[in-house]
Amino acid sequence: MSDTTARAPLGTPIVQPIHHSAAYAFDSLADARAVFAQRAGGFTYARTGNPNVAALEAEITRLEHGECAVATASGQAAVALALLSLTGPAKDAHAVVSSRIYGGSVDLLTDTLADTGLEVTFADPRDPQEWEAALRPGTRVFLLESIANPLTELPELDAIAEIAHRHGAVVIVDNTVATPHLYTPAEHGADLVVHSATKYLSGHGGPLGGLLVDAGRFDPTRDPERWPWFTQRQHRWGGRSPVEVYGAKRALLGVARCKYLNDLGPCMGATTAHEILQGITTLGVRVERQSATAQRLAATLSEHPAVARVHHPLHNGTRQAELLETGGYRGAGGVFSADLRGTPEQVERVVDALRLIKLAANIGDVRTLVAHPASMTHCRLTPEQFAASGITENTLRFTVGLEDEADLTADLFQALSVIAPAEAPHAHA
Repeated sequence: MSDTTARAPLGTPIVQPIHHSAAYAFDSLADARAVFAQRAGGFTYARTGNPNVAALEAEITRLEHGECAVATASGQAAVALALLSLTGPAKDAHAVVSSRIYGGSVDLLTDTLADTGLEVTFADPRDPQEWEAALRPGTRVFLLESIANPLTELPELDAIAEIAHRHGAVVIVDNTVATPHLYTPAEHGADLVVHSATKYLSGHGGPLGGLLVDAGRFDPTRDPERWPWFTQRQHRWGGRSPVEVYGAKRALLGVARCKYLNDLGPCMGATTAHEILQGITTLGVRVERQSATAQRLAATLSEHPAVARVHHPLHNGTRQAELLETGGYRGAGGVFSADLRGTPEQVERVVDALRLIKLAANIGDVRTLVAHPASMTHCRLTPEQFAASGITENTLRFTVGLEDEADLTADLFQALSVIAPAEAPHAHA
């Protein structure tokens, strides 16, 4: 601040001001030297930190019961930083990944990160034995979602995490669909939790952002030969190891922030962090209503003659309903999918007939959206990956917003009349 800046008036803002600055001034070269050498805490340049971003990182750490967090430019960037930090330097890097995962994550894993030498085996998140069978000596990561996108299956996370930890692998859980309001993966064995903060945390379809949270469970010093890039001294860290610089519980995110975020640059800006923090203040209210409306709409569509099957935890079989009830979930979330009867051409006509519900590739918005995964989010899957994903050409994904349930039901029924007409029921009380 300049010498001519007016003294602040009495009173403090209840909303944190936006710190829109790329660089940070130091009182002395000694202070700057200490911070840049990572021998003292502080901000150096907005690519690796900012007061608004730090506030968001602190809030998601609190919500996820974690140790620390790093914010990124997108959810995809958060996943990429996690995987690069855990597998990038390994010559035998291998990950076991949910076969029901978001299509964009499949692209990242099997194309872009395959260029680094990472190999991937897919496994069903409902069958822990598939994960154990997929293990190799170089397996360092298990990656899955707390609620699968788009078919909303719930994983056997506790059992899968036990297998991973027994074999020295780190468990990454994407908690975007569930949000920390409905599920806390760290309480069920997750070592890292990732979010596309664009979705429910922001909640209004505006800012793009990602978050990576360390639960504080991963300690590379327990097996230093498996994790030498965390435990061995390197020039990058001033002749020290990341464990020496950040401590054993924070070494992973120290590398993620000060190596990969710094060098590749997928950083979050101050205004974006501010908007996401504002969204989080209404997270519980939004998610509870969206989850309740989605559950009722799924039940309604399960009885519609144009619908062959509904994908929702309460409609995915006895074990899935049991996990929802006893597996630590506080709700099923605002996403569900439906397999329609008829031809793919009729399914396309249904999508085009929707009026209130918008066709868009996003979830967690206050507006209800529909997507056709086969044409949109999962369009680049191989035939084998597509078959394992469980989706079909007749699958539609719905992410429920805050509109009136009766209006949404009426829109769905008029559109589904393309395949089979039916009378819309009265809205549930």
